[in-house]
Amino acid sequence: MHAPDSDHDFPITPEILLGAYAAGIFPMAESAGDPGLHWIEPQRRGILPLDRFHIPARLARFIRNNPYRVVVNHDFRSVIEACAAPRPGSGETWINGPIRRLYGQLFEAGHCHTVEVYDGERLVGGLYGIALGAAFFGESMFHRARDCSKLALVHLVARLRAGGFTLLDTQFITAHLQQFGAIEIPRREYRQLLAEALRLRGNFAVWPQTGAPPGTDIVAIARGAAQRPAPPAGS
Repeated sequence: MHAPDSDHDFPITPEILLGAYAAGIFPMAESAGDPGLHWIEPQRRGILPLDRFHIPARLARFIRNNPYRVVVNHDFRSVIEACAAPRPGSGETWINGPIRRLYGQLFEAGHCHTVEVYDGERLVGGLYGIALGAAFFGESMFHRARDCSKLALVHLVARLRAGGFTLLDTQFITAHLQQFGAIEIPRREYRQLLAEALRLRGNFAVWPQTGAPPGTDIVAIARGAAQRPAPPAGS
Protein backbone atom coordinates (compact mmCIF):
# COMPACT_ATOMS: atom_id res chain seq x y z
CA MET A 1 0.00 0.00 0.00
CA HIS A 2 1.46 3.35 -1.03
CA ALA A 3 1.41 6.27 1.38
CA PRO A 4 2.09 9.52 -0.52
CA ASP A 5 4.24 12.09 1.18
CA SER A 6 4.78 15.33 -0.76
CA ASP A 7 3.49 18.86 -0.99
CA HIS A 8 1.04 17.69 -3.67
CA ASP A 9 -0.44 14.78 -1.72
CA PHE A 10 -1.99 14.41 1.71
CA PRO A 11 1.11 14.49 3.92
CA ILE A 12 1.94 11.93 6.56
CA THR A 13 2.33 13.58 9.95
CA PRO A 14 4.02 12.22 13.08
CA GLU A 15 0.54 11.73 14.57
CA ILE A 16 -0.55 9.62 11.60
CA LEU A 17 2.64 7.60 11.88
CA LEU A 18 2.04 6.86 15.57
CA GLY A 19 -1.52 5.84 14.78
CA ALA A 20 -0.21 3.43 12.15
CA TYR A 21 2.16 1.82 14.66
CA ALA A 22 -0.71 1.48 17.13
CA ALA A 23 -2.66 -0.36 14.41
CA GLY A 24 0.24 -2.73 13.66
CA ILE A 25 1.41 -0.98 10.48
CA PHE A 26 4.80 0.56 9.71
CA PRO A 27 6.21 2.53 6.75
CA MET A 28 9.05 1.75 4.38
CA ALA A 29 10.37 3.30 1.19
CA GLU A 30 11.48 1.48 -1.94
CA SER A 31 14.80 3.31 -1.92
CA ALA A 32 16.52 6.44 -0.65
CA GLY A 33 15.28 8.28 -3.75
CA ASP A 34 11.67 7.17 -3.41
CA PRO A 35 9.58 10.30 -2.62
CA GLY A 36 6.81 8.34 -0.91
CA LEU A 37 6.26 5.72 1.77
CA HIS A 38 4.57 2.34 1.68
CA TRP A 39 2.53 0.95 4.56
CA ILE A 40 3.58 -2.58 5.57
CA GLU A 41 1.70 -5.13 7.69
CA PRO A 42 3.34 -8.55 7.31
CA GLN A 43 1.33 -11.75 7.58
CA ARG A 44 4.02 -12.97 9.99
CA ARG A 45 5.70 -10.46 12.29
CA GLY A 46 9.17 -10.58 13.77
CA ILE A 47 9.52 -10.01 17.52
CA LEU A 48 12.23 -10.47 20.14
CA PRO A 49 10.56 -11.94 23.25
CA LEU A 50 11.92 -9.87 26.12
CA ASP A 51 11.48 -12.72 28.60
CA ARG A 52 13.51 -15.14 26.46
CA PHE A 53 16.31 -12.93 25.18
CA HIS A 54 19.47 -14.92 24.45
CA ILE A 55 22.99 -13.51 24.66
CA PRO A 56 25.74 -15.75 23.26
CA ALA A 57 28.52 -16.43 25.75
CA ARG A 58 31.26 -14.71 23.72
CA LEU A 59 29.13 -11.58 23.33
CA ALA A 60 28.34 -11.57 27.05
CA ARG A 61 32.07 -11.56 27.84
CA PHE A 62 32.59 -8.69 25.41
CA ILE A 63 29.80 -6.63 26.97
CA ARG A 64 31.05 -7.19 30.50
CA ASN A 65 34.50 -5.91 29.51
CA ASN A 66 33.74 -3.63 26.55
CA PRO A 67 35.77 -0.40 26.20
CA TYR A 68 32.91 1.57 24.64
CA ARG A 69 30.56 4.20 26.03
CA VAL A 70 26.83 3.64 25.57
CA VAL A 71 24.33 6.50 25.77
CA VAL A 72 20.76 7.09 24.61
CA ASN A 73 19.02 9.92 22.77
CA HIS A 74 22.14 11.99 22.18
CA ASP A 75 22.55 12.35 18.38
CA PHE A 76 19.57 11.10 16.39
CA ARG A 77 20.74 12.68 13.13
CA SER A 78 24.06 10.83 13.16
CA VAL A 79 22.37 7.53 14.04
CA ILE A 80 19.83 7.64 11.23
CA GLU A 81 22.49 8.77 8.75
CA ALA A 82 24.64 5.80 9.74
CA CYS A 83 21.65 3.44 9.46
CA ALA A 84 20.91 4.87 6.00
CA ALA A 85 24.47 4.48 4.70
CA PRO A 86 24.97 1.76 2.04
CA ARG A 87 26.38 -1.49 3.40
CA PRO A 88 28.46 -4.09 1.57
CA GLY A 89 26.20 -6.64 -0.08
CA SER A 90 22.95 -5.02 1.10
CA GLY A 91 22.25 -2.63 -1.77
CA GLU A 92 20.55 0.72 -1.47
CA THR A 93 18.99 1.90 1.78
CA TRP A 94 15.22 2.12 2.31
CA ILE A 95 15.60 5.19 4.56
CA ASN A 96 14.49 8.14 2.44
CA GLY A 97 13.89 11.84 3.04
CA PRO A 98 10.35 11.52 4.46
CA ILE A 99 11.51 8.86 6.91
CA ARG A 100 14.37 11.06 8.11
CA ARG A 101 11.98 13.99 8.54
CA LEU A 102 9.17 12.09 10.29
CA TYR A 103 11.37 10.15 12.69
CA GLY A 104 13.34 13.30 13.45
CA GLN A 105 10.07 14.96 14.46
CA LEU A 106 9.14 11.94 16.57
CA PHE A 107 12.56 12.12 18.23
CA GLU A 108 11.98 15.76 19.14
CA ALA A 109 8.55 14.79 20.52
CA GLY A 110 10.04 12.02 22.69
CA HIS A 111 8.58 9.01 20.83
CA CYS A 112 11.68 8.01 18.85
CA HIS A 113 14.76 6.85 20.75
CA THR A 114 18.35 5.95 20.00
CA VAL A 115 20.95 3.74 21.64
CA GLU A 116 24.44 4.95 20.68
CA VAL A 117 27.86 3.35 21.12
CA TYR A 118 30.98 5.54 21.17
CA ASP A 119 34.69 4.86 20.98
CA GLY A 120 35.88 8.10 22.51
CA GLU A 121 33.92 10.69 20.49
CA ARG A 122 33.46 8.44 17.44
CA LEU A 123 30.04 6.87 16.91
CA VAL A 124 30.72 3.18 16.18
CA GLY A 125 27.30 1.55 16.56
CA GLY A 126 23.70 2.14 17.41
CA LEU A 127 20.02 1.76 16.65
CA TYR A 128 16.78 3.69 16.69
CA GLY A 129 13.11 2.89 17.14
CA ILE A 130 9.71 4.06 18.34
CA ALA A 131 8.27 3.70 21.87
CA LEU A 132 4.51 3.60 22.27
CA GLY A 133 2.87 2.39 25.46
CA ALA A 134 4.94 -0.61 26.56
CA ALA A 135 5.88 -1.51 22.98
CA PHE A 136 9.16 -0.67 21.26
CA PHE A 137 9.34 -0.85 17.48
CA GLY A 138 12.93 -1.38 16.35
CA GLU A 139 13.65 0.32 13.04
CA SER A 140 17.31 -0.02 12.09
CA MET A 141 20.78 -0.59 13.51
CA PHE A 142 24.35 -0.23 12.32
CA HIS A 143 27.94 -0.88 13.36
CA ARG A 144 31.33 0.54 12.43
CA ALA A 145 33.25 -1.65 14.86
CA ARG A 146 32.81 -5.33 15.59
CA ASP A 147 29.82 -6.27 17.79
CA CYS A 148 28.79 -2.67 18.41
CA SER A 149 25.28 -3.06 16.97
CA LYS A 150 24.91 -6.15 19.17
CA LEU A 151 26.12 -4.13 22.15
CA ALA A 152 23.47 -1.50 21.41
CA LEU A 153 20.77 -4.17 21.14
CA VAL A 154 21.64 -5.76 24.48
CA HIS A 155 21.58 -2.34 26.13
CA LEU A 156 18.20 -1.69 24.52
CA VAL A 157 16.73 -4.95 25.82
CA ALA A 158 18.04 -4.33 29.33
CA ARG A 159 16.55 -0.82 29.30
CA LEU A 160 13.21 -2.09 28.00
CA ARG A 161 13.04 -4.81 30.64
CA ALA A 162 13.96 -2.34 33.37
CA GLY A 163 11.39 0.15 32.09
CA GLY A 164 8.49 -2.27 32.04
CA PHE A 165 8.17 -2.81 28.28
CA THR A 166 6.46 -6.01 27.15
CA LEU A 167 6.92 -6.04 23.36
CA LEU A 168 9.99 -5.58 21.16
CA ASP A 169 8.88 -5.54 17.52
CA THR A 170 11.60 -6.27 14.96
CA GLN A 171 9.17 -6.21 11.99
CA PHE A 172 11.03 -9.01 10.20
CA ILE A 173 13.60 -11.52 11.42
CA THR A 174 17.13 -12.09 10.17
CA ALA A 175 19.87 -14.55 11.03
CA HIS A 176 21.46 -11.69 12.99
CA LEU A 177 18.34 -11.36 15.18
CA GLN A 178 17.64 -15.08 15.43
CA GLN A 179 20.82 -15.59 17.45
CA PHE A 180 19.15 -13.48 20.16
CA GLY A 181 15.91 -15.48 20.07
CA ALA A 182 13.88 -13.55 17.49
CA ILE A 183 10.81 -15.40 16.23
CA GLU A 184 7.99 -14.91 13.75
CA ILE A 185 4.38 -14.93 14.94
CA PRO A 186 1.10 -14.70 13.00
CA ARG A 187 -0.45 -11.29 12.47
CA ARG A 188 -3.38 -12.11 14.76
CA GLU A 189 -1.09 -13.07 17.66
CA TYR A 190 1.01 -9.95 17.09
CA ARG A 191 -2.07 -7.74 17.25
CA GLN A 192 -3.02 -9.28 20.60
CA LEU A 193 0.45 -8.64 22.04
CA LEU A 194 0.39 -5.10 20.69
CA ALA A 195 -3.03 -4.35 22.19
CA GLU A 196 -1.83 -5.58 25.58
CA ALA A 197 1.36 -3.49 25.36
CA LEU A 198 -0.54 -0.34 24.39
CA ARG A 199 -2.61 -0.58 27.56
CA LEU A 200 0.57 -0.21 29.61
CA ARG A 201 3.19 2.52 29.89
CA GLY A 202 6.85 1.70 29.50
CA ASN A 203 9.54 4.04 30.75
CA PHE A 204 12.48 4.36 28.35
CA ALA A 205 14.06 6.89 30.73
CA VAL A 206 14.25 4.37 33.57
CA TRP A 207 18.01 5.09 33.57
CA PRO A 208 19.62 8.47 32.79
CA GLN A 209 20.79 9.29 29.28
CA THR A 210 24.41 8.46 30.14
CA GLY A 211 23.80 6.40 33.28
CA ALA A 212 23.20 2.79 32.23
CA PRO A 213 24.45 0.12 34.67
CA PRO A 214 27.86 -1.49 34.04
CA GLY A 215 28.21 -4.29 31.53
CA THR A 216 27.92 -7.12 34.04
CA ASP A 217 24.57 -5.78 35.24
CA ILE A 218 23.39 -5.06 31.68
CA VAL A 219 23.93 -8.69 30.70
CA ALA A 220 22.13 -9.96 33.80
CA ILE A 221 19.15 -7.63 33.34
CA ALA A 222 18.83 -8.38 29.62
CA ARG A 223 18.90 -12.10 30.38
CA GLY A 224 16.37 -11.70 33.17
CA ALA A 225 18.86 -13.00 35.73
CA ALA A 226 18.77 -9.79 37.78
CA GLN A 227 15.86 -7.98 39.33
CA ARG A 228 14.68 -5.15 37.15
CA PRO A 229 14.69 -1.71 38.83
CA ALA A 230 11.18 -0.37 39.29
CA PRO A 231 10.30 2.63 37.11
CA PRO A 232 10.04 5.94 38.99
CA ALA A 233 6.72 6.68 40.65
CA GLY A 234 4.12 8.08 38.29
CA SER A 235 5.80 6.68 35.16
